[in-house]
Amino acid sequence: MAAVARLRSVVVDCPDPRELAVFYAALGGGTPVEEDADWVVLQIPAGPRLAFQRAPGYASPDWPRAGHGSQQFHLDFDAGNTWEEIDAAEEKVLALGARVLDREDYENKDFRVYADPAGHPFCLCRIEQP
Repeated sequence: MAAVARLRSVVVDCPDPRELAVFYAALGGGTPVEEDADWVVLQIPAGPRLAFQRAPGYASPDWPRAGHGSQQFHLDFDAGNTWEEIDAAEEKVLALGARVLDREDYENKDFRVYADPAGHPFCLCRIEQP
């Protein structure tokens, strides 16, 4: 089936677009481009654009509950193929302002769940190489 359009951006609501763009630039690379005080774009190397827009009255998702304020989407980041690499990535994202959302049973999972400074969930994933 032929595509009707091409994905341009994933747009994230937040209270401070510049702050969140800087956080994700440090996490995934790229350079934030502030188009105005309410809209900042981040082009991830070899990936789609992430755009951050100011949302007055923003309330962060209530992970992992369903219903009002529930997680609407999350981003997965490949952070290495060893637990040592994941540990190092965790230390860095926490220093950037992330917080842990889920540590339960993480030894048996290939990912760890965090919240960005605005409360959006994201995962650091361990990718096993064959």
